[in-house]
Amino acid sequence: MLPLKQVWPAEAATRYRAAGHWRGETFPGFLRQRAAAHPGALAIIGGTQRWSYAELQARAEAAAAGFLALGLRPGDRVVVQLGNIPEFFTAVFGLFRAQMVPVYALPAHRQTEISHFLRKSEAAGYICADRGPDGFDYRALARDLRAAVPALRHAVVVGDAAEFTPFEQLDGNRAALPGDPDPAAVAFLQISGGTTGLSKLIPRTHDDYIYSFRASNEICGVTQDSVHLIALPAAHNFPMSSPGHMGTLHAGGRVVLSPSPAPDVAFPLIARERVTISGLVPPLALLWAEAAPRTPHDLSSLEVLLVGGAKLTPEAARRVQDALPCKLQQVFGMAEGLVNYTRLDDPDALVLETQGRPISADDEVLILDDLGRPVPEGEAGHLLARGPYTIRGYHNDEAANARSFTPDGFYRTGDIVKRTPEGYLVVQGRAGDHINRAGEKISAEEIEDHLLAHPNVFDAAVVSVPDEFLGERSCAFIIPRGDKPRAVALKTWMRGRAIAEFKVPDQIVLVEAFETTAAGKISRKELRARLRARLLAEESGQQAD
Repeated sequence: MLPLKQVWPAEAATRYRAAGHWRGETFPGFLRQRAAAHPGALAIIGGTQRWSYAELQARAEAAAAGFLALGLRPGDRVVVQLGNIPEFFTAVFGLFRAQMVPVYALPAHRQTEISHFLRKSEAAGYICADRGPDGFDYRALARDLRAAVPALRHAVVVGDAAEFTPFEQLDGNRAALPGDPDPAAVAFLQISGGTTGLSKLIPRTHDDYIYSFRASNEICGVTQDSVHLIALPAAHNFPMSSPGHMGTLHAGGRVVLSPSPAPDVAFPLIARERVTISGLVPPLALLWAEAAPRTPHDLSSLEVLLVGGAKLTPEAARRVQDALPCKLQQVFGMAEGLVNYTRLDDPDALVLETQGRPISADDEVLILDDLGRPVPEGEAGHLLARGPYTIRGYHNDEAANARSFTPDGFYRTGDIVKRTPEGYLVVQGRAGDHINRAGEKISAEEIEDHLLAHPNVFDAAVVSVPDEFLGERSCAFIIPRGDKPRAVALKTWMRGRAIAEFKVPDQIVLVEAFETTAAGKISRKELRARLRARLLAEESGQQAD
């Protein structure tokens, strides 16, 4: 296997340790400490299950021993595809305890994405539930994966495992468990937003990631008394670490799992469990704002609502702030590292109109023009960052590393931002061909590749379109070949490609040709920009009529 690594220059690592950012903590270490200090305190609430810290620790130890008994070894990578269920935490903390490496996948991912993660990470194991809330059978997916990826040695299933290993029966010789890992070692592989093609794998270390949510706790007021509702998929970086369930567990607080972010599901949980904090993407925050004034459920315990994953516009921010009985906190970050927050004591102008400022005094931020020169203060430019929790490279992807990182270690985020005099960032959009649909980052190129496989598609170009509820929606422009395909049939065909549902185009427009230059050439980026401008102009004209 290719080794997992995330390496900062020695000078930077020494500085981050001296500043107290990196403290030598590990995931199994901090859970063990919380279980010892507060064994009876509730840690996880999900469905009918209510686990104390001691019970979570015991379950993680049993799972770790069970992974070893299966034949998995320390250092093995295991793809984890679980929704918002308590077993998600048993699985990942069990893997941490056995010195194995979770590779986080989302419940919406299908064979295309999961097989990519398995191959790219060289994973030996796969953990899933028997079925999702929508009825999708992950055991059928596991069968397909086992046939497609021969290196996959073990599939473990929560619930009815059929021919696979039952998750609930994992156990083994706990005396054989290894000690705690090196804090500088890679703890897990997170997935990127997939700006070009399928997602890249992001190695995060114990030291850097724990610092990010420990510092987030301080900014967001998370303490032992906090009750955090996880409404977004638990494997997403935002609900994991900003400050997320990991920040809450590190503080000794309580994590409440919602099977859905819909108000009719989440609001009863807020009332029953006296939830104090939660996080949403903008479309869901607007749904909550719409439903809150009419709900019979008591939301008065809610103190902070974090909104991130995509830009929250000032008008939308006002609607959320006015409708919900809590403090709005904007968060703008990325799985690769840099995270920005508005502060709880910030004036409304900053909370409503900016996406916050960085976590750390050691976060270095550059805003550059197209030629790589610093822009005048207050003007828009490309955002680059480096710091104590921003990665220096992707796993097993030298081409992406060459594109995404400067020689001196700055990460090119792909975002266009302005900076206010107070040091707060205002997001202007994306520099690349990237669609941010309700917080899910989608590659236009990947969708186009799928569409081009259809026998009646000559060419395809996919663009992002502003959307009041989703932030951005996807529109596919199609040049047909032969019989014109119907939009509904194309969407059905796309779903048959075994991809995540959020990648199916929201809108399909048939055109006769794409505009080109006199020389017959045009870059895909320029083509997408022109098609997007044309669509927006047409929609604006229709609204004017």
